[in-house]
Amino acid sequence: MLYYLFTYLNKNYSIPGSGVFQYITFRTALAVITSLVITTVYGRRLIDYLRFKQVGETVRNLGLEGQMQKSGTPTMGGIIILLGILVPTLLFAKLSNVYIILMLITTIWLGAIGFLDDYIKVFRKNKEGLAGKFKIIGQVGLSLIIGWTMYFNTDIVIRQEVKLPVKIDAPVEFHMKRNVPVYTQDVHSTKTTMPFYKNNEFDYAKVLKFLGTGYEQYALVVFLFFAIVIITFISNGANITDGIDGLATGTSAIIGITLAILAYVSGNIAMADYLNIMFIPNSGELVVFAGAFVGACVGFLWYNSYPAQVFMGDTGSLAIGGIIAVFAIMIRKELLLPVLCGVFLIENISVIMQVGWFKYTKKRSGEGRRIFLMAPLHHHYQKKGFHEAKIVTRFWIIGILLAIITIITLKLR
Repeated sequence: MLYYLFTYLNKNYSIPGSGVFQYITFRTALAVITSLVITTVYGRRLIDYLRFKQVGETVRNLGLEGQMQKSGTPTMGGIIILLGILVPTLLFAKLSNVYIILMLITTIWLGAIGFLDDYIKVFRKNKEGLAGKFKIIGQVGLSLIIGWTMYFNTDIVIRQEVKLPVKIDAPVEFHMKRNVPVYTQDVHSTKTTMPFYKNNEFDYAKVLKFLGTGYEQYALVVFLFFAIVIITFISNGANITDGIDGLATGTSAIIGITLAILAYVSGNIAMADYLNIMFIPNSGELVVFAGAFVGACVGFLWYNSYPAQVFMGDTGSLAIGGIIAVFAIMIRKELLLPVLCGVFLIENISVIMQVGWFKYTKKRSGEGRRIFLMAPLHHHYQKKGFHEAKIVTRFWIIGILLAIITIITLKLR
């Protein structure tokens, strides 16, 4: 909103300084600061309100050190994160930008599903919360909206080099790339970035190339399938990772900073040409949203670090996981998520392995066996006697390492 106000003032009254709102970096900085203020200052008030309403976490005794001391700690603190994301985005981003619209929808959609889950747990006294199938339905529904919009919306395009005569009916532009003249078109595409690969653009449609001529017409089906898998897996991965104080929050902040860098270089034609990566027109605006996201995570960490004064609950964890997945899909970097979100991936896999092996051995021998002392993986290390603050710090270090690896894949091919 403020972007439009200052653009109007600059255009009609030439007020000194009002033109600075045209710069993405300036608005991103304001988004980070505003988000930090909201989450730290108003977060305290929300925590007090939740405590007053006795919105406390019900903790099951799993035999973990210090676990029962957390009983009664306010939950549903994800509301703080959602406000820290939504308010700065509404203030400083271009609200007409389709990428921003989709991110706002994602935040509200998954935040609402998580809120409903927490509400059932806290106020309905149902420890199971919202049935898993309804969570999946909600995640799949969002995936279909995102995939369908990205495939058909006329504002969502990528810029690719072409040779004359062109095959696609779209305007042709002339550019100089490294002092070499090239022709380009902004076209709809199901291409994405393939890490560690020289010609690093992969078209989802080619998955069906074995069908022969005309396989391209089924590209939407493949794209929607991948969107569903990625959004569901990463969203649930963040939810599972949110098991000890500050783990999911800090890891998400590291991922958010990385995605902000990737969005900036993908939306900047000079940077994209220099790095020889896909240029995505208008996607640079996502950096403002990423700034609000990082600010919200860091600000929430003020109260969520050990010993936690508030838990984010599913209200926060489902939302931040879905935000990360959708953001990566829109900047065509979703195939980098197995590296960037390696912590979420391992946490998810540890649960799948534990449950799968237990069921398999129980069916074979009548007695279920476990791979880990406890799943997810962070609980395994708690059972081994590691303090949760040490576990969180080491997972953050791993997250930073994975973030660096993700960034260098832009040149390491």
